[in-house]
Formats: sequence, structure tokens, C-alpha cells
Amino acid sequence: MAFFHALILGIVEGLTEYLPISSTAHLIITSSFLKIPQSDFQKFFEVFIQSGAVLAVVVLYFRYVLKNRQIIGQLTISFIPTAIVGLLLYKVIKNVFFNSVILVISTLGIVGLGFIVVEWLIKKNKIRLTKNINQLNAVEATLIGLVQSLAVIPGVSRSGIVTVGMMIMGYERDEAARYSFLLAAPTILGASVYDLFKTRSILMSTNQYLPLFVGFITSFLVAYLVMKWFVMFLQKNTLIPFGIYRIGLAIILLFLPKL
Repeated sequence: MAFFHALILGIVEGLTEYLPISSTAHLIITSSFLKIPQSDFQKFFEVFIQSGAVLAVVVLYFRYVLKNRQIIGQLTISFIPTAIVGLLLYKVIKNVFFNSVILVISTLGIVGLGFIVVEWLIKKNKIRLTKNINQLNAVEATLIGLVQSLAVIPGVSRSGIVTVGMMIMGYERDEAARYSFLLAAPTILGASVYDLFKTRSILMSTNQYLPLFVGFITSFLVAYLVMKWFVMFLQKNTLIPFGIYRIGLAIILLFLPKL
């Protein structure tokens, strides 16, 4: 893999992992535009650089978790349903979901529309955002885990579906986004470790360590900055711009030549 390709994909991963626009969809789209073949190493690379985004969460929220240790139990409860779904559907996710461009386009548009509908309901006072993470109970934590499991479908967005799901439950936007970041850490790490174990022969046989390093560091730095910005953004703004972006991107991709 070329240095330039590793740099671009690292930036894309960092930008999109924690924004509600689907990192998986954007990595698939970017790889297609850059004409990067979907080789075993390419799939391994995309999994590996997610670890950089996980490290960004750890660095940014380490002190927060130390001060709010009860959240570890809530995150554990939320993680379990996602882990079960991921294990059960591993082969389907890798062999079917990741190879369906139509699925990616559809979920980009449908979830984007969902953002707009939820924000409209909030504006009409059908949903009231009054809760914070400290009020999260075991039942809600379980429901959030089930909601996050929908992110196995490329184009859904892990952070997006968790954030909007928590908003429906009445949690403030920035609080929901923060929980989605924290929940992403064990989720991405667990999926990455399992995936890397499955493809460990690639790491042992490859000599392309520079692209892996570049992608990892780039995704870490960009993800760190994006998370800080996104929480501040949601304190004063809605998810509507992201909904419009997702729908617009889906329409553009629908009319482009085959990726």
C-alpha cells in the first residue's frame, strides 16, 4: 500500500469513526475512488487503523472514567449485546454486508432521514432531552447495546445510531455522543482483536509496516480532534446537518458509475 493511500485512509477513519456518518461506508467509498483493491491486507489495514481511533478515546476520556467509575458497569452491559450479535454474524458481516454497495447507500439515506425525523420530534416537544449519563440504568444500557448492534450493517454508523437512540430515550445530545465514544472503545477493540486474530497470518507475513503505522497515527490524531469538536458542536446544534449530508451522499452515490 502506498504512503499516500495509508495517510488518506487514516484521515478518513479518524474523521468518520466518531461522527454519525459511518466510517465503514466512507472507507469503502474512499478505497473505491482511490482504486485500492480489496485485498486481504487492505481489509486487515482498515481493521488495524481503527485501533488508533480507540486509543484516542482512551487518551481523551481516561480521567473522565476515573472520576465516574460507575460508567464502567453501564458500558459493560451495553457491550454484551453488541458482542453477541457481532460473533453470531461475523461471516455475514465480512462476506455479505461489506460487499453490498446498495446496502451502504440505503443505510446512509435511511439513517440520515431518521436523524431529521428525531430532531423534528424534539422540536415539537414529542421528545425532551433532559437526561445525562449518570441517570442511565441497566435496562437502558441493554437497549443501547442492542441499538449499537445495528451498526454491523455498513452505513449505519455506530456513533450515530447510539447517539440518536439515546436521544429518543431523552438524553442530551452531547451526553449521548460522549457515551457513544466510550462504548465504541470496547466495541471496536473487541472486534479488532477478534478480526486481527482471524487474520494474524497477514501481519506475520507482511512487510508493509510503514502504511500500518501511518494509518494508525493519523486516525488517532484526527479522531482525538474530531471527538472534542463534536461534543462542543452538539451542545448548541442538532444532528440535522449530518442527516442532510448522509442523504445527499446517498443520492450522489446512487447516480455515480458503479463503485
